Amino acid sequence: MRKVGCLGLLIGLLALVAAFLVVQGWGGSGPAPRTLTVQVAEGSSLASAARALEAAGAIRSASRFRLLARVFGSGEPIKAGEYRIPARTSPADILKMLQGGKVLQRLVVVPEGYPSVLVHDALAKADGLTGSVPVPAEGSVLPDSYAFQRGDTRASVVARMQKAMADYLAAAWAKRKPGIAVTTPQQAIILASIVEKETGKPSERRTVAAVYANRLKRGMPLQADPTVIYPITRGRPLGRRILRSELHAKNGYNTYAEAGLPVGPIANPGRASIDAVLDPAQSNALYFVADGTGGHVFADTLDQHNANVKKWYAIRRQRGEM
Repeated sequence: MRKVGCLGLLIGLLALVAAFLVVQGWGGSGPAPRTLTVQVAEGSSLASAARALEAAGAIRSASRFRLLARVFGSGEPIKAGEYRIPARTSPADILKMLQGGKVLQRLVVVPEGYPSVLVHDALAKADGLTGSVPVPAEGSVLPDSYAFQRGDTRASVVARMQKAMADYLAAAWAKRKPGIAVTTPQQAIILASIVEKETGKPSERRTVAAVYANRLKRGMPLQADPTVIYPITRGRPLGRRILRSELHAKNGYNTYAEAGLPVGPIANPGRASIDAVLDPAQSNALYFVADGTGGHVFADTLDQHNANVKKWYAIRRQRGEM
């Protein structure tokens, strides 16, 4: 009887050890020595996902993973997508990731004032996007960071960018201040694109917008250098000074050669520049010039402006730029 009792005890201990090893194998550290990326295709079953995980080295055995998932898992369906699995992630946590749809998010970043040719370049370089797409219409994209998953199309990302701009512009236009210089949402985008390119200083945007609004209302040329450059490069850097002949070119964009707004936007303006155009500062300023600190100094009259220009030239001479 003593031998039978000892044998039973031994069997019990072995069962406990086996159970511990099973639980440890499910909830303990996984085999991956480093962070892995695993793609779970649309319509994948737990079995096919397990095979992908085993092939990537995230789990030791696809069959064991499926068995333990049935025993210890919640039974929720897994979701397709690209998953980033940190080193040594347990099978239990991997299953939770797949069931929770915690997929890897990739980003395309569109800075404020980006021209559409550079948006197109960013989309072309984005690893994981598929398909081709034409250069978006200038001014149709809202600058922001856009998440995507591997396999998404470039066209679908552009569609989201353009919807974001359309939605924001509609909401901002509905709240516009009365008496502003622009009469349509498209005109607001055109002017906002000029404001965006003329200053990167947030505190100045509404005053720059006021200068151009005042000029439009008086029928004065806007005389914005970025509008001269745009038809030459379509938004890419010019890399040199503007030529005198370019200041006189009539091409629909040059605001030195013609009064009024250009025929279209010269960049994709951000929210702040759109807001500035729809709610410009209360100012009589008609001119501005760089102040040497990265900002501008504003003037109501030409005499004041000429004095400010003289100071700016003196600063440039001191720097050896002239």
